[in-house]
Amino acid sequence: MGNYEKLAHRRAKKSIRVTDGAGNPLANTTFRLKQTRHAFLFGCGAFDINDYFATQDPERKKVLEERLALWTDLFNYGTLPFYWGGYEPVEGQPKWESRMAAAKYMKERNIEVKGHPLCWHTACANWLMEYDNTTILDKQLKRIERDVTQFKGTIDIWDVINEVVIMPDYDRYDNAITRICLEHGRVNLIKKVFDEAKSANPDSVLLLNDFNTSVAYEILIDGALQAGAPIDVIGIQSHQHQGFWGKEKLNKVLERYERFKKPIHFTENTFVSGDLLPAHIVDLNDFQPEVWPSTPEGEERQTREWEEMYRILFEHPYVEAVTGWDFADGMWLNAPSGVITKDNQVKPVYRRLKELFKGEWWTDVEVHTDENGCMEVEGFKGDYVLECEGMSASLDLRVSVADLQTVVMNLTV
Repeated sequence: MGNYEKLAHRRAKKSIRVTDGAGNPLANTTFRLKQTRHAFLFGCGAFDINDYFATQDPERKKVLEERLALWTDLFNYGTLPFYWGGYEPVEGQPKWESRMAAAKYMKERNIEVKGHPLCWHTACANWLMEYDNTTILDKQLKRIERDVTQFKGTIDIWDVINEVVIMPDYDRYDNAITRICLEHGRVNLIKKVFDEAKSANPDSVLLLNDFNTSVAYEILIDGALQAGAPIDVIGIQSHQHQGFWGKEKLNKVLERYERFKKPIHFTENTFVSGDLLPAHIVDLNDFQPEVWPSTPEGEERQTREWEEMYRILFEHPYVEAVTGWDFADGMWLNAPSGVITKDNQVKPVYRRLKELFKGEWWTDVEVHTDENGCMEVEGFKGDYVLECEGMSASLDLRVSVADLQTVVMNLTV
């Protein structure tokens, strides 16, 4: 099972009294307490799920169908792509159907969904360049209102704006979002887009997301919060193609952002299972080889480093989600950074993560009532089912409750 001393914040207790449908206590009875969903968000990019519903190629669909089974067996949280240029390549014609189909597929399987991103200078819609800055900002805000409203209840978590630290200085190519960021400033733009998203869905969970983990991001967050931007979660990227950050850097980053006392999501994370990226490369996008093979040594390193990072983050009380960016090798920059291969073979890292998510950090135990039908149940925070001899009941074990609560067992259909 593991040492729970460092994981007390991940576990909950509840005192319950178990009765049958007629209200009779089920005394001196053995039950099985089975976890059905973890409160912690074990995530992955869900681009394959989106592609499954978007593609018309039967061979491609077959490959993706195999991946969907592997994906949903491991993760409970997925990120769907809403890059404006890909989502709405022609103005007024968003690819709504495939995104909604993918999101509903995930929700039906008890998987939480996040949309990424609502505003970003990269992968932006080219047609925006036809307009002046006032019109660009207006269309950006209307885009947020439209998408957050349309997906409300299905997608309620959003990366609102992405990589703002470099946004006004981005000079690889001219783009509409950098233009309006230069005019309005980082903090003002953050405030505008977050206000729009929260207005469209007051119950949404909204993230500010960045790969820059320096003091510059800390200052930006502080300024946006001081301005009243409704930032719910701090998003941190860690594409570690040049080597593992290690415990020291991870703890330094966590210490920097925990001062805001807000949930922290590690939103985009990659470890390669092949040769590491050369150290002299500054922008990861500058290294996209045609062939970047996975190796046995690299797969062992990838497995070890993913586990080490997960253990550090799972122990931290402010971290609520960790998302691996690539499910299969070759998805971003052609890197071998997935948990399965291009031909859908499970890699060692997949098996190890499953042992953590569905084994060491999962609760499936026998529990027993006393002569009054009472007992205390404990497990990792999440959703449960209590079962016994053809009867079952759902149980929410997300918050510790000392007061005795009655759980009614119903016949299993």
